[in-house]
Amino acid sequence: MSNYNPQEALKQYRQLGIESEVSNASPHRLIQLLFEGALARLAAAQGAIERGDPAAKGELLGKAISIVGGLRSSLDMSAGELSERLDQLYEYINLKLLEASVQNDAEKVNEAIQLLKTVKSGWDEIAPQVSSTQP
Repeated sequence: MSNYNPQEALKQYRQLGIESEVSNASPHRLIQLLFEGALARLAAAQGAIERGDPAAKGELLGKAISIVGGLRSSLDMSAGELSERLDQLYEYINLKLLEASVQNDAEKVNEAIQLLKTVKSGWDEIAPQVSSTQP
């Protein structure tokens, strides 16, 4: 009898793909991956809230909060006002996610999703400029 588990195999395959992408990614792409990871976890957390699955909700929101913390720590605070505003926005997003967790509020998760999508779209727009200025 085989111990082959197709779900576990798929999980391992995805993990390898992510590790490979991260190890080969530019700094710009790494930030995009953080945005994508946060958004994916927040969408899943919304589903967990709607299903009434508090364990999954807590785990997913905790991971999203950690990712937003990673985005926050990647800011170059010597760069001026934009960095300061993003820092404040990330702090606000994390506050909304903590409130969403305590209050079981999918709408607060949705607010965080919309804010992150807005910042991500701006980040995505600068990609051609970043790659065209690099040797």
